[in-house]
Amino acid sequence: VRDWQKKNPGIKVILEHTPYGGYASKILTRIAGGDAPDIIAAEVGLFTNFWAKGAFLELSSFIKQDENFSIDRFYGPIASHFTVDEKVYGIPRDVAPFACVYYNKKLFDDNNIPYPSDDWDWNDLLDVARKLTLRDDQGRVQRYGFYSWAWQNFVLSNGGSLVDDVKNPTKIALDSPESREGLRFYADLILEHRVSPAPSALIDAGMGVQMMFMTGRLAMLGSGIWETPALRKMEGFDWDVAMFPKSPKSSQRFASGGTAYCILKSCKNPALAWEVVKALTSEHAMEQLASTGLAQPSRISVAEGDYWAQSQDKPLNKSMLNEAVKYAVFPPFHQNWREIEELHIKPKLDLFFNGQAKLEEILPGIVAEGNKLLTKQF
Repeated sequence: VRDWQKKNPGIKVILEHTPYGGYASKILTRIAGGDAPDIIAAEVGLFTNFWAKGAFLELSSFIKQDENFSIDRFYGPIASHFTVDEKVYGIPRDVAPFACVYYNKKLFDDNNIPYPSDDWDWNDLLDVARKLTLRDDQGRVQRYGFYSWAWQNFVLSNGGSLVDDVKNPTKIALDSPESREGLRFYADLILEHRVSPAPSALIDAGMGVQMMFMTGRLAMLGSGIWETPALRKMEGFDWDVAMFPKSPKSSQRFASGGTAYCILKSCKNPALAWEVVKALTSEHAMEQLASTGLAQPSRISVAEGDYWAQSQDKPLNKSMLNEAVKYAVFPPFHQNWREIEELHIKPKLDLFFNGQAKLEEILPGIVAEGNKLLTKQF
C-alpha cells in the first residue's frame, strides 16, 4: 500500500488491522452501520459467508476491461474458490494447503533417521514417529514424534470426504468407510501408538504446539506455511518441511485455506478500489508477502520465482507447496460450514481423539446435526 501511494500521491489509502478472531463480526457490524470498508481480505470460509449475504461486488467486468490483468496468472484452484457461477468476486492473495510437516533436523540426525521425502505415506510417518517419541522410565512421554490438528487430511487422503459435494454440499460424508478409516488412523496415533498428544494433553502441556516443536518436545508438526515466521526467529534451530504423508491406499489430498481481496458493494468508488486490489495482488506485492514466509503467493510467477521456490530462506523445500496446490481441497461452499465444523464436528471428534467416546457413538450425531444445518443454504 505504501509503495502504491508513492506512485499515486493524490489518493489516500487507509490500512486497518483487525485481529483474526474478531474480524468477521467487526466487518458485519460496520456493514450494518453503514461504515463498511471498501476492500476486505476474505479467507475461504469467510468469503462464502459474506458472499451468501450479497456483500461483494462482482469483479468480472473490471477484469474484462483491463488488458493488463489476467486471472489465469493465479493458481486455478484458489481462484476458482472465489468465482461463483463464472463471476469473480475476489482476487487471491495467497493459497494455504495444510500440506507441511515441519521436522526437527537435529532430532533426525541424532537418531540416524533419513529426512522424510515428499512421497512418504502414513506407514512411514508412524515408523518415524515411533522412533522419535521419547518416554521416561515410567512410560510418560517426554517428546512426541508427531502432531497435527489437520485430521481432515487423513480423511481426504484416504479417499474420504467431509461432504458429498464441496461446491453444493447437502450431506455430511464422514461416515463413509474411507472417512472412518482416516479418522481411526489419526486417533490411533494418539491412543494406540501414543506418538501424538491428545487434545486434552495439549491443554495440560501449558504451551502451544509451535513452542513444543521449537523446544524439542515435538519432533514433527503438521500444519501450514504460516508457522514459518516464528520458526525463522529461533536462532540455531535447524528445520525444514516435507509434504504431508498420503494414505497407502490413495494419494495426496490436503484441506486448504487461502485469502482474496474483495470489494464490498457499498464501496463508493469501485474503479479506484479495483486499482488498489490490483496493487495488492501485483507481483511486487506478492514478492514482499513471499519474503516473509507467512503465506504462499497465489501468483504462479512469484510462487515459482526467486522470492519463494528458489529462495534460500527456510524452509528450503517451499517448492513442495507449489506441487501441493494441485491436491488442495477447499472447505465446503456453504454459509454454515464454519459453524458446522467448529461447533458440531470438532467437539465430538475431540471426544473420540481423547479416548472418551467411540467413533460409532459420535458419528450419527455429527451426521444428523450437520445435515440439518446444510439444509439451510443461502
